[in-house]
Amino acid sequence: MARPTKAPQDRLWTVARIAEHLRVPRHRVEYIIDTRRINPIATAGIARVFAPVDVDRVGVELGRIDVDRDTGGMRGDA
Repeated sequence: MARPTKAPQDRLWTVARIAEHLRVPRHRVEYIIDTRRINPIATAGIARVFAPVDVDRVGVELGRIDVDRDTGGMRGDA
């Protein structure tokens, strides 16, 4: 499934907004943020807030996982 390529630069992003933008379940975004150690730029109450560059990174990492899953983990990066 094709994902939007670039996050709009004029907004801050919560986990829920990132998931909506990338059209993936929230738990997948949370997994990427936690395992890739992507840190929020701020918090708003209990919500973590991310920069547009972080949204793009989450999208790239999700794409890598999808490729690995679809090819059985063989991307040819050797």
